[in-house]
Amino acid sequence: MEHEATVEGVGVGVNDEGPGTPVVLLQVREELVPIFVSADQAQSMQLALEGEPFERPLTHDLFVEMVAEFGAAIDRVRIDDLADGTFYAKIDTEQYHKGERNRAVFDARPSDGIAIALRVDCPLVVTGEVVDEAGHPPEAFETDEEVDSDDDLGGPL
Repeated sequence: MEHEATVEGVGVGVNDEGPGTPVVLLQVREELVPIFVSADQAQSMQLALEGEPFERPLTHDLFVEMVAEFGAAIDRVRIDDLADGTFYAKIDTEQYHKGERNRAVFDARPSDGIAIALRVDCPLVVTGEVVDEAGHPPEAFETDEEVDSDDDLGGPL
C-alpha cells in the first residue's frame, strides 16, 4: 500500500558518519521518515520549498524543463524500497504522442525524485513497507528550537 508524503523539512541530522549530514524529513501517515542526502541535493530541495530560483538552472530544473519540452509529464514519485539502509525510488511519467498515451517508469535516487516532485507539485508516495521500516514518531526528532545551533541549509528541521 502507498501513502502520500509531504516534505516536512530539510536540515542537518546525525547518522553513522556523525553530525552535520543533510537530511530530508518526509511526513508519511503519522510518522517521519528521514532520508540522508548530499548537501547539493538538500540545497536543491530547500530552494524548491522556498520557491526561490537559482541564478542558473539546477539539474532538477533542467530535467523538468526538458521533460515538458518533449511533451511529457511527471505523474508521481514513489519511494518504494529500502534495502541495507539505501532507499530506492521511481519516477512515473507519461507522454502523449499522436493521441496515444505512453507511460514510462524511471529508476531514481529518492533525493532526485523528491527535488523533482517539489518542482512539479506531483504526488510523492512512500510504500507502507518503507514507512514500517524507516518511520519514526515526530517526537523522536529534535528541532532547531531544541538545539542551540542553526543548520547550514537555511531552514528549520
